[in-house]
Amino acid sequence: MNLPTDAAQRKATPITTGVLDYFPLAIAEIARVSKTGNDQHNPGQPLHWDKTKSLDHADCIARHLIDRGTVDSDGMRHSAKLAWRALALLQTELEAERNK
Repeated sequence: MNLPTDAAQRKATPITTGVLDYFPLAIAEIARVSKTGNDQHNPGQPLHWDKTKSLDHADCIARHLIDRGTVDSDGMRHSAKLAWRALALLQTELEAERNK
């Protein structure tokens, strides 16, 4: 896990009250996007993020931002796909920094 082990640092990372409680509907929608994407790109496999596929997060964010407020052809909101891509971009940046 990537959480700090120091007690004070852990308390300063309010995952539930600082994120999940603020955005429950959005988080649920992002989870649905994640599942839909897995079903499309990894059919028949358990839910997982294959980080070797579709690495152009910034470009995808821009395209989904242009179409924000609308629904994509697969029934998923462009804004939810944008949010998933933004999380993916941040995650990969943090992992790359950690692995330096």
